[in-house]
Amino acid sequence: MKTLLEKINTEITAFQKDSTAQVEKGNKTAGARARKVAVSLMKDLKEFRKLSIELDKN
Repeated sequence: MKTLLEKINTEITAFQKDSTAQVEKGNKTAGARARKVAVSLMKDLKEFRKLSIELDKN
């Protein structure tokens, strides 16, 4: 779980950096990276939810 949380935090940081670059500087490549990270982040958040529910059951 700790590893997953570290990965999520890293992805959030990358998303913030790239999405800001897209919006403020018009960097299209950063936008593509932000979208890619967003998909990965959604998957990891779903996994976090699943693991969190399992931990609460125990």
